[in-house]
Amino acid sequence: MIDSTGSAELDALRLSFEVALRSVAFSLPLAVLAAWLLTRARFPGRLLFDAFVHLPLVLPPVAVGYLLLVLFGTRGVLGGWLRDNLGIVLPFTTAGAALATAVVTFPLMVRAIRLSLENVDRGLEQAAHTLGAGALDRFVTVTLPLMLPGILAGAVTAFAAGLGEFGAVITFAANIPGVTRTLPLALYTAMQSPHGDALALRLALLSLGLALAGLLASELLVRRVRVLLGR
Repeated sequence: MIDSTGSAELDALRLSFEVALRSVAFSLPLAVLAAWLLTRARFPGRLLFDAFVHLPLVLPPVAVGYLLLVLFGTRGVLGGWLRDNLGIVLPFTTAGAALATAVVTFPLMVRAIRLSLENVDRGLEQAAHTLGAGALDRFVTVTLPLMLPGILAGAVTAFAAGLGEFGAVITFAANIPGVTRTLPLALYTAMQSPHGDALALRLALLSLGLALAGLLASELLVRRVRVLLGR
């Protein structure tokens, strides 16, 4: 039975925001690190690491969800250890939905941050080094602020994409009302219901509006930060 009073939209919207926010909060520091390694570091296997980071862009999301089940399922190598030692169970939970979303959207953040980092003037870093700034100090006071447009663009884009993630979430976290049923899963459920056409249309329009708002917000934030930085 499909609830057409609006509570289905509100519940799916709340859960979608929670999952997308948690996924960005989890993966953003790792995306900054990965972008820095790919841009500035030289090490054996760098090409393979680059391919691995961007693998979720070309893998079917269902395959990503299945691989997460293999790794983080209660019988998986990592999942079993997490359950036995820390009491953490990820499959079929909100945290699991956030993990699946983070993995799928991770390359989007890395690409945006990497492009921004490639445009950082290394002469400024060298000048700071000449003045006695250490590596960490140079990164925090020079490099990181100049990377900020890319970091913001990547975070907002990943958040907007996370609101619409379907395949990896339904495979790894299932379609549980109030737990993992985000907007795209609620839309899928409505489409499978005999009298869910009206709800499906509302959810589709809501998803469209959120995606458009996310893309516009990303562009406006980047422009604003560039103005503040004088770039």
